[in-house]
Amino acid sequence: MAQNANLAELSEAGVAVWLDDLSRDRIRSGNLQSLVDEHSVVGVTTNPTIFAAAISGSESYDDQLHALAVREVSVEEALRTITAADVRDACDLLAPVAEASPGDGRVSLEVAPGLAHDTDATAAEAAHLWWLVDRPNLFIKIPATEAGLPAITETIANGISVNVTLIFSLERYRAVMDAYLSGLEKRVAEGGSLEGIASVASFFVSRVDTEIDKRLDKAGADASLKGKAGIANAQLAYQAYEEVFSSDRWRALEAQGAVPQRPLWASTGVKNPEYSDTMYISELIAPGTVNTMPEKTLMAYADHGSPGTPVQKSYEDAAAVMQAVRDAGVDLDDVFRVLEDEGVQKFVDSWDELTASVRSELEDKA
Repeated sequence: MAQNANLAELSEAGVAVWLDDLSRDRIRSGNLQSLVDEHSVVGVTTNPTIFAAAISGSESYDDQLHALAVREVSVEEALRTITAADVRDACDLLAPVAEASPGDGRVSLEVAPGLAHDTDATAAEAAHLWWLVDRPNLFIKIPATEAGLPAITETIANGISVNVTLIFSLERYRAVMDAYLSGLEKRVAEGGSLEGIASVASFFVSRVDTEIDKRLDKAGADASLKGKAGIANAQLAYQAYEEVFSSDRWRALEAQGAVPQRPLWASTGVKNPEYSDTMYISELIAPGTVNTMPEKTLMAYADHGSPGTPVQKSYEDAAAVMQAVRDAGVDLDDVFRVLEDEGVQKFVDSWDELTASVRSELEDKA
């Protein structure tokens, strides 16, 4: 089948189109396959919020929940069994994509968000989830908290591919890239192969605008600054990516078979209805990137999206935007700290909701 022209153009520009959603219904109905066939989708990301919505709103999980209830498994085991099954099936569906383009065809599964500040527990669960799903085109999602950074290094050193999530600041993004390179270096030092190891760094966009816009309003700043910081911040992240992945340190790893950790633009659904519904795609087009989109945003770009200024030509303007935001009185360090804390908490809340839903379903079907 023919691919949508707008999304095909995006792919040709070097942006991998991923879907930020997964459910058993989406897999079984053929919807995910159709998005691959007709809308250039070459990857899938998930998070606790996505699974909470999928499981609570569908009967597709009833048979498995009944079987788990009969076996009297714990809620935690049931939760991991259910989510791993969906991710495994999605990995199998995308396996031909992964074979054709090894960096893509990936599906992400997140460690329990309550472990975000526990390095050892995060690394241990990452290894367990990798074993549980048992598919080479899996990504384990690990949050970019301070405790998450050494867990990323350890997980990469163990030969496990990682999607680093909840990145908001350039400073933390540089630390994430360092964690990835350190993991590769550790694996090489221990005699391991770098074959098959991949990573993406999920840099969040729209949430940055939501928080900064609120502060700009409070400061009485020029309204023209609103809706600019999220994109500018991400554009400067790509500049940092280009710097790190052209360094001598990187070249030494590349010579041993390493592949770059691609920037992934996350949180690309527009929160403010006054903004263009495709802005977090159009203004973030650059080679070697991933844009993971909610289906609504994906379809909007398919319908009327068009490329904006290439990211590499935006660095000077992006730096000026971020400086103007600082000059308006916005404490960016505090913004990024709040966004990370809120991001972790939102996923913890969704995980708790998901746990409560599965517990209730197990009790009903016992």
